[in-house]
Amino acid sequence: MTATTPELEKAIDRLLLADANALDSKDMPGWLANYAEEEQASYYCRAVENSEHNLELGFMFDDCRARLEDRVTYVNEIWAGTFQDYRTRHFVQRVSHRQVDARTVEVVSNFSVFMTPMDAGVTQVLAAGRYLDTMRLSDDGGAKLLSRRAELDTSVLPRYLVYPI
Repeated sequence: MTATTPELEKAIDRLLLADANALDSKDMPGWLANYAEEEQASYYCRAVENSEHNLELGFMFDDCRARLEDRVTYVNEIWAGTFQDYRTRHFVQRVSHRQVDARTVEVVSNFSVFMTPMDAGVTQVLAAGRYLDTMRLSDDGGAKLLSRRAELDTSVLPRYLVYPI
């Protein structure tokens, strides 16, 4: 295992902030740009209870790069105008990281996501939990998500999900 450096921590935090900003801005192409351009890039969202019991039940299962691309298309082109839109605010805190090899880092972060329906204006907690991320490091000092598992502390959400958590 390679020792951590301030540069590594900055790269991780830049990526975590870029992802939160893309989601809060509803910038789905920007969200996708945070993922590595590798076929195995993935995003999963499920209740932590299902993870603890090895149940492959969840809210979102984008198990490859093509499915991530499909999610962007669905949100921007197919579902647009067909759901009660809402604004989100993500709060993310990195709690640990471990460099697996020269190009791979595993990161655990806590998150909370607040949502405000566009027509109601009343903010409430949408979800809280943790991200289990695998990140790819690039030669230019940046990082991209190879895999994100959003594990929610609850199995019942106050509304449906359109945007990734």
